[in-house]
Amino acid sequence: MTKKFVAYIDEVGRGALAGPVMACAVCITSPNAELQTYGERDSKQLSPKKREEIYTKVFRHPNIVWAIGSASSQVIDQKNIHQATRLAMKLAVRSLEKKLSKKGKQIHSLVIDGTSLLDSTLPQKAVPKADALFPACAIASIIAKVTRDRLMIRYHKTMPSYLFSKHKGYGTKEHVLAIAQHGICNIHRVSFHVPS
Repeated sequence: MTKKFVAYIDEVGRGALAGPVMACAVCITSPNAELQTYGERDSKQLSPKKREEIYTKVFRHPNIVWAIGSASSQVIDQKNIHQATRLAMKLAVRSLEKKLSKKGKQIHSLVIDGTSLLDSTLPQKAVPKADALFPACAIASIIAKVTRDRLMIRYHKTMPSYLFSKHKGYGTKEHVLAIAQHGICNIHRVSFHVPS
């Protein structure tokens, strides 16, 4: 008989001026995964070092299955940030379904951090601050944050003038000053109010 599990979903990057919005979907396939040692709270409340430590543990954990979905700045500009976020979450769920199917498992239902439901036939509920209520949702937040931060650091290597490795695309003073000096680049969200 196929085993079914709840998938917990969270996103990062909604408020950034540059880079993608990224989502992660997580399933815990064992009730004895001791999640407290992995995800205790929202990724924003953890230091980068702590997030990386948890990411490494989760990556090696045999009973935590996860997948990433993302929507680029171009998709955000085309669809708006709300729809792009929902798309990133849907892609994460789709990718997680494929991973689980290879293990003879499937998703039973979804718990989404926030207030919006997805375009999905799966039973689902949106829970504000779910990353503070469900350790698996906190794990999703951490994985998405680490994955996105690593991507922004790679962008920094090709576009160092914008200091993406420092602010990860968010609207800090340094980022706004860099935009004023160099203009926008191809990963900026032109539909956002990007200072010039």
